[in-house]
Amino acid sequence: MSFTERFDLALPLIQAPMAGVSTPRMAAAVCEAGGLGSIAVGATDAAGARAMIEDVRGRTARAFNVNLFAHGTARADPVREAAWLEWLAPRFAEFGAEPPAQLRTIYKSFADDPDMLALLIELAPPVVSFHFGLPPAEALAALRARGIYLMATATSLAEARAIEAAGIDAVVAQGIEAGGHRGVFDPNAPDDALGSFALTRLLVREAGLPVIAAGGIMDGAGIAAARNLGAVAAQLGTAFIACPESAADDGYRAALTGPAAYHTVLTPLISGRPARALPNRFTALAAPYGGRTPPDYPIAYDAGKALHAAARARGEHRFGAHWAGQGAPLARNMPAAELVQTLRREFEGCGG
Repeated sequence: MSFTERFDLALPLIQAPMAGVSTPRMAAAVCEAGGLGSIAVGATDAAGARAMIEDVRGRTARAFNVNLFAHGTARADPVREAAWLEWLAPRFAEFGAEPPAQLRTIYKSFADDPDMLALLIELAPPVVSFHFGLPPAEALAALRARGIYLMATATSLAEARAIEAAGIDAVVAQGIEAGGHRGVFDPNAPDDALGSFALTRLLVREAGLPVIAAGGIMDGAGIAAARNLGAVAAQLGTAFIACPESAADDGYRAALTGPAAYHTVLTPLISGRPARALPNRFTALAAPYGGRTPPDYPIAYDAGKALHAAARARGEHRFGAHWAGQGAPLARNMPAAELVQTLRREFEGCGG
C-alpha cells in the first residue's frame, strides 16, 4: 500500500508541523481537503497536547500527524546563560524592560517526558513524527504497538540510516532551504547543508524507507518534482504561514509579504539551535554577538521569547521568531483548504 493510499490522500502533501504557527483548525482543514495535516506539540506539555489532539479530532475523522521534539537534554550553564543575558540587556533596555533574572528550560524533550508518551499511547494519533533526533527504543516500541505510523526528520544519510535502524516507518528529508529549525541530531556536528532535492534523491537511492521531501517546496510543481525524484510525498510549511488558520501574528504576516522574504537566514541566536528565519532585528544581532555561544536549546529560547514580548509590547515586531524557508516569496494568502485545492490543481497540471 502506498503512502497516499494508506492515509487516503487526494494529494501527496503533508502540512508541516510548525510550533507556534500550526493550529488544530489548520491541520483539520488540510486533512478535510485531502492532505495530511499536522500539529506540533513539542513546545507544550501533555495537557496542552491532549487539548490540541482532541481539537483536531473534533474537526476531522481523517488521519493527522502529531510532531514532537526529541532533542538532547538541555544542559544548564549559569555562567554562559548570565553572559547571554548580559549581552541582550541593552536590547531589553531599549524597550524599558529588564532581561529575565535567569533562564529556564521552557519545554522538555519528548525523550524526557513520560507524561507525553503516556498521552500518545492513550490517544494513539494516526501519525507521530520526531524532529531533532529519536526517542528511546522502548518509547518507539510502545507507540508502534498502538499501531501508530512513525516518521522522523533527517538532514543527512547518516541520520536517515539511524532512523531506519530504529524501525521508523518513513523519513522526512529536510533540505537546507527549509524554514524553522534544522532537524540535525547534533547541532555541534558538521552540517553538509544538503539541499532538499539532493537529499531526497540520496535517501531514495540509499536509505530503505519511504522519503518525504521537505524544504523550499511551495507549489504543486514542487510537489511533482519531489515525486519525480522518488519521494512519496512533500512536506510544506512556509506555504501555510499566510493562511488565516495559522497562529502567525500580524508582524509575522507583514514580514512574510515584504522584502525580507527574499533573504532568509540561518541563525542560532533566537533559540540556541540553527533555524531559518526572515531577517529582522534579532537575526541582525549575529555580527556583534562576539563569538558568544548561545545557551542550550531551548534555554536560549527563553531569552528570545522574552525579548520579543518586550519589543512587541512597544509596537516593535522585528524581534520575533519569524521562521520561513527560502521559498517564502511564493507564499499565498488563502484559506488552508483552498491552498490544498490549488496545490492539487498545480500538481495535476504537472502530470502528478
